[in-house]
Amino acid sequence: MKKNLFLVFIATLVALALIVPPNSFAAEKGKGKMSPNRTELSRALRDLWVGHIFWVRNVVLMTKSGDMAAAKVAEDQVVQDAKDIANSIVPFYGKEAGDKLFSLLAGHYGAVKEYMTAAFADNKDAKTAAIDKLNKNADEIATFLSSANPNWPKSAILPALLAHGGHHVAQINAIQQKDFATEAKVWNEMKMHIYVIADVLANGIVKQFGTKK
Repeated sequence: MKKNLFLVFIATLVALALIVPPNSFAAEKGKGKMSPNRTELSRALRDLWVGHIFWVRNVVLMTKSGDMAAAKVAEDQVVQDAKDIANSIVPFYGKEAGDKLFSLLAGHYGAVKEYMTAAFADNKDAKTAAIDKLNKNADEIATFLSSANPNWPKSAILPALLAHGGHHVAQINAIQQKDFATEAKVWNEMKMHIYVIADVLANGIVKQFGTKK
């Protein structure tokens, strides 16, 4: 499982590299620094997406410990973060697109939560069903993003989202087994991976809209 997850992570980085210009995260020619617009957008999207994985992790940890009040607080933050991510695309794609993305992100979290519940109950059939929902939702998000921006081809975005879902699953499994050494490794991979996704999304917006704020 660990080896397969690592291979998926590497394959995703390679796929995403195909849609990112070689100098996107390096010094721009003649300027000596990255475009301020891309830098600011990447930083903002990184913060939002790290917020997503941070608060989902808290939901899992608090649920596992039986502190449902704390889990509810964390879940409220998951929802707010999803709203913030959705709102981040409104200046570029409009409110209807933002609402659609929020709905898709809600589906993503719903599938993750279903997997958590199934894993904690050791219900194999329910776990399989939750993973199917997670993968279907990833396909829906990839389809939506690729239709909005030609710099986000589905062939690259979908593997990235599937790998992200795989990180949630691996993290929940590790927490369920109280294997926190493995969970720490999964967290680090998850964070690196979400940074790549955020940067690719930011880069695609800059390529499509130039310096538009």
